[in-house]
Amino acid sequence: MKKILILILYFCSVPVFGLNIKEKSPVIIYEQINPAIVAIDSQASDGVSCGTGCIIDKDGIILTSSHVLDEGKDIIVTISNGQDYKAEILKRTEKNKDVALLKIKVPFELKTVKLGDSSKIKVGERVFALGNPFGFNGTFTQGIISRIDYAKNRIQTDAAINPGSSGGPLLNSNGEVIGINQAIYNPDNNISNIGIGFATPVNLVREYLLDSD
Repeated sequence: MKKILILILYFCSVPVFGLNIKEKSPVIIYEQINPAIVAIDSQASDGVSCGTGCIIDKDGIILTSSHVLDEGKDIIVTISNGQDYKAEILKRTEKNKDVALLKIKVPFELKTVKLGDSSKIKVGERVFALGNPFGFNGTFTQGIISRIDYAKNRIQTDAAINPGSSGGPLLNSNGEVIGINQAIYNPDNNISNIGIGFATPVNLVREYLLDSD
């Protein structure tokens, strides 16, 4: 009887233990990456364009989507501690490539993200999105890679991406950036998420960063 009870307790405890380990991973990813995520407000005469960016250099270089900047002349970046900084545009592509670099001057070193390798991604792989949808800063969502569109160089995901999330990172289970969240698709004129979101593969972003033009 004692042996049976021990076996019952063992097998009952295994799923609970496994669940705890499984659920711990997203928490660690969020705690490590969120300090390197910023909110971006691009102020123009016709309004404000809002989005997300990720810090790729400790001295204040930020990667985002060029459409987040729109035609704004005054760009304000809010880092994870709530402090605001005016940003300078270092570089931006035309909208079909949709990548931009910003620079802020801060008196301390910043946390940074790590760029992964988007050539290794698989459909069905678990991914995470971090951004500022509708101004809700530091929002963390998860899903899978739903499809890889090689013709258009897009990663499709069902991780919730909404307006304000553009320019934020799509992360793998190691917390590495495998894409930059770019757009959503739905029948209501892209107002809200229905599980069809797109990201620019990070390897294309690498090519852009290495391009000296």
